[in-house]
Amino acid sequence: MRTRTRASLVAAAAAFLLVATAGTSAASSDSQPAHLVSPTDPYAACDISGDGTGTNYLSAEDEPYVTASPRDPHNAVGIFQQDRWSNGGARGLTATYTHDGRHFTETPLPFSHCAPGGLNYQRASDGWVSTGPDGTVYASGLVFDATDARNGVAASTSYDGGRTWKHTTPLIDDTQAQFSDDKNAVTADPVHPGVAYQVWDRIDEDDSAKVYDGPAYISITRDGGRHWTKARPFVDTSVVPHSQTIGNVIVVDPRTDTLYDVFDWQTYDIDYSTGTFTPTDLHFAVVKSTDQGRTWSKPVTIAKDTSVPEVDPNAPTDATKSLRAGGDLPNIAIDPRTGELYVACEGSDFSGGGYDSVELIHSTDGGRTWSAPKRVNSVASAPAFTPSISVDARGTVAITYYDLRYLTAGNTTTLPTAAWLVTFPSGADNRATERRISRVFDWLQAPYAGGHFLGDYEGLTTDGRSAVRPLFVETNANAPQDSTDAYSGLFSTGRGDGAVAAVAATPRATAALKARPHRLVR
Repeated sequence: MRTRTRASLVAAAAAFLLVATAGTSAASSDSQPAHLVSPTDPYAACDISGDGTGTNYLSAEDEPYVTASPRDPHNAVGIFQQDRWSNGGARGLTATYTHDGRHFTETPLPFSHCAPGGLNYQRASDGWVSTGPDGTVYASGLVFDATDARNGVAASTSYDGGRTWKHTTPLIDDTQAQFSDDKNAVTADPVHPGVAYQVWDRIDEDDSAKVYDGPAYISITRDGGRHWTKARPFVDTSVVPHSQTIGNVIVVDPRTDTLYDVFDWQTYDIDYSTGTFTPTDLHFAVVKSTDQGRTWSKPVTIAKDTSVPEVDPNAPTDATKSLRAGGDLPNIAIDPRTGELYVACEGSDFSGGGYDSVELIHSTDGGRTWSAPKRVNSVASAPAFTPSISVDARGTVAITYYDLRYLTAGNTTTLPTAAWLVTFPSGADNRATERRISRVFDWLQAPYAGGHFLGDYEGLTTDGRSAVRPLFVETNANAPQDSTDAYSGLFSTGRGDGAVAAVAATPRATAALKARPHRLVR
């Protein structure tokens, strides 16, 4: 995700939406509906003296993702960054798995030199996991060095529910400084056992030639992760000069085996004399494939990306309190019964460009046309961040996010934050149910990496026919050697702790584009 300049916040939006949730008082902040899944640090003894400069946050877990087996809902695997660095990546990626649905065991993923048998890279980042219909688990990791230009994307596979990992494979290994790989994701094909798709963006930035290009790349396995195809571009951004994709994620329609890849398309006006990148077009888009990723359609626009930089509302210009969350990164899900597509994202449509809400957009015609955005987060005046989305076998939509509803005026010392789960039946967002799924914690205790960092994304997956499993990060107060931990739990997609008023249907005027430096922060 790219670092962005800070923007001033406008005054808070008008009255709160009606909320009738249990435990919405900060006094109940010690309530923890989820369970700790990151109790240890498998990289604590790793020698990182040669891995570059920066602050390393020991035992800090960030940016998780999660998958559950379609064969057995008791089997789930999560992934997260382990021991986050301030200036990019982590010592490695850790997997956490369960075979009974509740008790998790951690194991190092072989993506960096800190892991036993790991690839010879100094750092790893951007972990992603997905489980196929045969129970095979596919992992994806961004790998790179901090002391030279080496960087790439790697794959690893587990055939025993996350306990062990095999066939760790570099999918691309760039060694020239002009090439940067970022924001990878992996999706197992739900129809064809042994088939999975890895996607990411690859930036070609050559100032001397005045080139800036960022196509989406893909690599595919058709033998259960033993081998992967040569990485190749499949979304061509050269058709619009100085453009890139970011946040590519594939979902598959199990009825038709149609693949949909959603991403943020970013176009810049570049002044090479000053190195200034000014965005001229930011929008979410989708491409699709009907032949298992061999050929792809041209991009279709979903909606404008109106996200603005995430800040502490009580100290919006204080660089030490800037936040790093899920702006620019769409999250996609598909209804397995109907093929309806849903995209959740951050956007400022409902605050006049002042701050981000969680927005939902959907398509009922295979991505050809898309609805207007609707606001999902229930408290209109509280900024909301980092949505994740899933749709279960009954068509129930689930969305998790963080918000700042507990922040009071004048509090410039802490940033009270909580994670929330909203569920509603397909096509019935006026019957939404919301519940808090985390403690109330202080976001400002998180590692500082381009802003106080919980992750550019968090995890959410369906787990069985009528439950979802989130995987998210909370901070620990006054614990610099263990500043963040990952939590998970199983939550019913039936009616929960309370009803929420209808999701707002009419956005305000689209916010103006905000200046964003072009350099990525892994």
